[in-house]
Amino acid sequence: MGRSRMTILYSGRVQGVGFRYNAKSVAMGYDVAGTVRNLSDGRVELVAEGERAELESFRQAVRDSGLERIIRDEAVTCEPARGGFRGFEIVS
Repeated sequence: MGRSRMTILYSGRVQGVGFRYNAKSVAMGYDVAGTVRNLSDGRVELVAEGERAELESFRQAVRDSGLERIIRDEAVTCEPARGGFRGFEIVS
């Protein structure tokens, strides 16, 4: 099974609460690479690549890390991996 790219757009009270730093910390425990950033419309965008099962586990771990209470919605899309990431980074 090949690698996938998962893009998650989080909405809720997700900016100004350490969401990006928490997501980066969680990513260290998974075999994923990608980015997390604030969007100008108040959402947070997380893009990660890895094996599909690993991505799903990572996605759940982000919620379970204490962020679930501030997430109102997650819009998830998946596509084949494109590469280009080195590690997991917070970007602006």
